Amino acid sequence: MMAGLIIRPFMETDLEALSNYCLPIEQAIYTSLPLKVIEDFRKDKYNLPMVIYLDEDLIGCFALYTDKAGNQYTSNENAILLKSFSLDLRHQKKGLAFKTLKVLPDMIKLSHPDKDEIILTVHHSNVPAINLYKKVGFIDKGYRFNGEEGEEFIFHFALDQGGFS
Repeated sequence: MMAGLIIRPFMETDLEALSNYCLPIEQAIYTSLPLKVIEDFRKDKYNLPMVIYLDEDLIGCFALYTDKAGNQYTSNENAILLKSFSLDLRHQKKGLAFKTLKVLPDMIKLSHPDKDEIILTVHHSNVPAINLYKKVGFIDKGYRFNGEEGEEFIFHFALDQGGFS
C-alpha cells in the first residue's frame, strides 16, 4: 500500500471530516455523498461504509455491500458490490483513486475471504470513471442496468486475479 494511504471501516470520529467533503455537483449524479453512504449504512447492516485517508486527511469514501441475496447486478452469491466510490475534489487527479483501487482486492480478500468477485456499476456517461476502472483491471462483460439516472455499465473483477499489480 502507498505510504500514508489507509483504507478502513467508517468510525463515528470520521463524521466531522466527512461533513467537509467536497464533491462537485457534476460528479454528484454519479455517486452518493459520503454522509448519504453513512445514512444508508445505518439502515442496512450489509452496507459497510469505508473511508480512505492519506496521512491525516480524509480523501475518499465508498461502501461495500455484502448481502448475498441483495446484489441485483449478478447471480454470483460470492460477489461483493463496490458502491459510491468517490474522492474529495481536493485530492482528485493525483493518482489516488488508482492507488486505492489497486490495493482494494487484497483488502477485500483479507476482510471477506468468502468473496471471489468485486462488482460495481458506473454510469455510461462517466468516462473518467470507466477509464479508471478498466485501467485497474475491471472488465465490462456487456451487462447493463437501467438506473435512476440512465444506463449503468456493470463491471467485474475476479479476486483470484491476484490484485491489480
